[in-house]
Amino acid sequence: MRAMVLSKVGEPLTLQTLPDPLPGDGELRLRVEACGVCRTDLHVVDGELPDIVTPLIPGHECVGLVEALGPGVSELKLGQRVGVPWLGGTCHRCEYCREGRENLCDAPAFTGYTRPGGFASHIVARADYCIALPDDADPVASAPLLCAGLIGWRCLVKTGQARRLGLYGFGAAAHIVTQIACRQQRRVYAFTRSGDIAAQAFARSLGAVWAGSSDELPPEPLDAAILFAPAGELVPQALRVVKKGGRVVCGGIHMSDIPSFPYRWLWEEREVVSVANLTRADAHDFFAARECKDIRTTTHIYSLAQANRALDDLRAGRFSGAAVLAP
Repeated sequence: MRAMVLSKVGEPLTLQTLPDPLPGDGELRLRVEACGVCRTDLHVVDGELPDIVTPLIPGHECVGLVEALGPGVSELKLGQRVGVPWLGGTCHRCEYCREGRENLCDAPAFTGYTRPGGFASHIVARADYCIALPDDADPVASAPLLCAGLIGWRCLVKTGQARRLGLYGFGAAAHIVTQIACRQQRRVYAFTRSGDIAAQAFARSLGAVWAGSSDELPPEPLDAAILFAPAGELVPQALRVVKKGGRVVCGGIHMSDIPSFPYRWLWEEREVVSVANLTRADAHDFFAARECKDIRTTTHIYSLAQANRALDDLRAGRFSGAAVLAP
């Protein structure tokens, strides 16, 4: 198999030829058709997440065809198209797993972080954490749904019945959430990097009623806001634009430190909450929801060998939507 490998944190990935992986008990091997490039991949290769063990193959928005089944796998079949998301396994024993909150498992496995990921021609994954996809699903269009879509959905659920919704950081997740929120008859307000006219126009084209820079105030108070940008200074800013009783949801796995701010910005029962990882139930609910059907993902395709370029373009904000590797 071919794979883009992180040999040392902070250094570019290298294209390597490796032995084809063999699936163990409860696992399967996929021939990768597409793998999205997520901001979490940046956090991995840049060493912003803890306990990174190299060599490592990043990538956790993976779509592929089942090529081999390990012992004990019966729920999926050869040739079937499936998705491999961020959550790659849990312990089933800790209090969180027992309570149905497997996203908070004490001993989890994560695709492209603690397990080999999808920046490769092949991947081995635990079958019970894979997501069956329709046979006619477009692999490239589907790949961003497996993290940007699922995390975006979990964040959106956290906002409850908020009708006026702010989105900070208009990347892959926000461009999916905007479409879902508009179908739910919510009003979306998009906050982008200062002066990013292209991103603001992109947000409006997807249904946002307003788009501006993250340091601007929207034309009316918001019921809730979701932060996809990993910038801690946006938390106080978002608190200032939500009304009394409003909620700010932090959707990233990594964020810079949140600066101090006056208590009055939090007072009147405003809340700041975080979203951690995802559950298999999130995937089931997302793909079953009527408003999530036929979501149009805007994708920019790179070859496997161009993974470093895709990561650099994502870091610099050179495209709207999502980057996808197509091995």
